[in-house]
Amino acid sequence: MRFSGNGISMMEKHPINTLPGIVRPERSFFTRDVLEVAPGLLGKILAVKSDKDLIRRFIISETEAYRGSDDRACHASKGRTPRTEIMFHQGGRLYVYFVYGMYWMLNIVTGMENDPQAVLIRGLKGCTGPGRVSKLIGVDKTFYGEDIITSPRIWIEDQGIIPAYKTGPRIGINYAGEPWKSYPWRFYL
Repeated sequence: MRFSGNGISMMEKHPINTLPGIVRPERSFFTRDVLEVAPGLLGKILAVKSDKDLIRRFIISETEAYRGSDDRACHASKGRTPRTEIMFHQGGRLYVYFVYGMYWMLNIVTGMENDPQAVLIRGLKGCTGPGRVSKLIGVDKTFYGEDIITSPRIWIEDQGIIPAYKTGPRIGINYAGEPWKSYPWRFYL
């Protein structure tokens, strides 16, 4: 194992998808309410496998919760559309969408089927901003709908660490109005 030059990525060639003593969370982790899953992802490892079998690992340091049809900041509040379809599936799938004509946003669907919720991955240790995160790890539209439980190219690893964290309002959602823009649904280390 080695660290990259900027200290944020652990890279290795490994015949097994996870390291010894580290496990992938089961589906039941992701089918919980988004307000449990979003802070629960902090400190966990986001692992991404390249087409050359290089596995890069990043510690999740910031998330935001988007909680269903009633949350006016959540894309699902506009209804079920081709873009939001995956949010209406059982937790553990990826919701990836394009913004500002330049960034892919990485979200993990949570909750039960037909209860659209998702966690936006806002930051990794050493990399802040959801657009930068997706660019760093190489996420694009081909990840839309991917099952993070069984995927051979992107998954979460749990080291059993439960870090202390802070909360604050979500970023860039003033359009949602009150009370949605003020809820402390951003979680960070």
